[in-house]
Amino acid sequence: MASSTNTENDGPHAFLPDFCAAGTLFVVLVVAELVAIVLSIARLEAGGDFLVTLSKTSLFLIWIALASTAVMCLLRKTLEQLGPTRTFVVSYILLLTLCVLLAELSYRLTDQFGTAAIIEGSHQHFLLQTFAISAIVIALVMRYLYVASEWRRSIVLEAQSRVSALQALIRPHFLFNSMNTIASLTRTDPAKAEEAVEDLSDLLRANLGAARDRTSLKQELEIAAIYQRIEKLRLGERLSVRWDVGDLPMRAMIPSLTIQPLLENAIYHGIELLPEGGEVVVSGREDGKFLEITMSNPVATGKHRAKDGNKMAMSNIRQRFDIAYEGRARVSVDTDDGRFAVTLRFPMEEQ
Repeated sequence: MASSTNTENDGPHAFLPDFCAAGTLFVVLVVAELVAIVLSIARLEAGGDFLVTLSKTSLFLIWIALASTAVMCLLRKTLEQLGPTRTFVVSYILLLTLCVLLAELSYRLTDQFGTAAIIEGSHQHFLLQTFAISAIVIALVMRYLYVASEWRRSIVLEAQSRVSALQALIRPHFLFNSMNTIASLTRTDPAKAEEAVEDLSDLLRANLGAARDRTSLKQELEIAAIYQRIEKLRLGERLSVRWDVGDLPMRAMIPSLTIQPLLENAIYHGIELLPEGGEVVVSGREDGKFLEITMSNPVATGKHRAKDGNKMAMSNIRQRFDIAYEGRARVSVDTDDGRFAVTLRFPMEEQ
């Protein structure tokens, strides 16, 4: 019914949408107004004033919609502790009861102060009519909420599975080259070989053992730096990485395994294809409530890998950022001046 924010509390196991969100409130009000229009048309008699009937009906239904949304906003976390089936059953009964109580209150106010709302027939007829219409509308809305919630959960779970796959994905050529490098260092420089083994162990632990969808920018940059050190042992002077991220808040949160795959692509699709190597530049800045991180590498003109994993990585990161920030983040690519640059722009959220 509306997109709920993807926070720690609103994970894939949430059964109900975020009724406190502005998007949910907007959709609820739209549904209430559509019902008001249908009821006004059904009640319209020859010579009647449609706009007057619509305004009074809208007042009553919007009152119910606002009250229902407020109650669901307050009780959402409590209701979801009941489990999916009980959550929707209890929510249905709760909303239906609330509608009847508001209808009773509306009838008494109207009887006391005048025709401020559409009241037709006797007291019992009005309550039964409100009960019947509310039962049908709430059932349809709850069904829609359930389908939308399941769709949302499937999208989030798919994104999490992609993250898990990315965490478990260490390119075979990287492991092969790293082990060969370590093997050669054991004979020429045992101290460096030991450092390389420790770095490789830390990198594997970070990739295979990450449990959260997001991590701090400091941890993300540390993982990328470990990867750089391992590749530096293999490529030597051909690889140079310049980090210009001193102005970034290190406590800011970012989707896990974002920087390291970008650095891996920059080396694999850029530096390795150049006989003389090149420099990867990682820069970052704070722009109001947003952070921007740009990674650029030289392009090997006329050379490319048989498998274009670069596009796959970009698609994966874009999807994860869309789900994490719901349209507030942007992943853009620029290929001007003989360099391939990826820019991440996302809201600053500290842990």
